Amino acid sequence: MTTLEKLVKISSRGQITLPKAVRELLRSDVVRIVVEDGQVRIEPVEDVAGSLRRYARKYVPLKEIRESAWREALREKHARR
Repeated sequence: MTTLEKLVKISSRGQITLPKAVRELLRSDVVRIVVEDGQVRIEPVEDVAGSLRRYARKYVPLKEIRESAWREALREKHARR
């Protein structure tokens, strides 16, 4: 097991940057943070296989989005006041 210790600062927004050496050791873009008995552990997640599906949105072509935005803008501009 490889041991690596790095000191990182927590930003005012509660974020940290994982040093490159740590990211390389983890070999994953997705991590799990576990807090247990006052200890924090960062574990690599190798397969997310659909676990982010609930965050995905239905695909809508850009042309359709643009046309919808124009219709809404015209409706607002010409609405009776």
